[in-house]
Amino acid sequence: MEKRGQAAMEFLMTYGWALLVVLAAIAALAYFGVLSPDRFLPEKCFLPSGTPCLDSTLTATTATLIIQNSLGFSLSNITVTACGGSATTPATLSNGEQGTYAVTCSPALTSGDKFKGTVTFAYTNVDTGLAHTTSGELIKKVE
Repeated sequence: MEKRGQAAMEFLMTYGWALLVVLAAIAALAYFGVLSPDRFLPEKCFLPSGTPCLDSTLTATTATLIIQNSLGFSLSNITVTACGGSATTPATLSNGEQGTYAVTCSPALTSGDKFKGTVTFAYTNVDTGLAHTTSGELIKKVE
């Protein structure tokens, strides 16, 4: 009867050591950055529907965003805020028109780092005169 207990214990110990080796290998890969989630996450510039961010670039000092007006009406008093700065040019966008906004980042970003921040798009509806604010996300590697 004692032999079966010993066999079971040896069986469990063998798999226990194997599991310990696998966990040590995963820990080593994570420590050296091989399993870093930043390497696998895509870059994106996201704003809610109606004002999509079509393209973006990010340098140490400037975030450039191309935003399209797809809301069905013209916009005025536009302000784009990202990475600690804001841009107001162009100040108006007709329906279907694209605008390129160059936002000066403050403080300057470090080249090679991954940036994750909020993009705020504030505008006034030309037809009604009401002000609106939408926000999205910018995830980009600093060039």
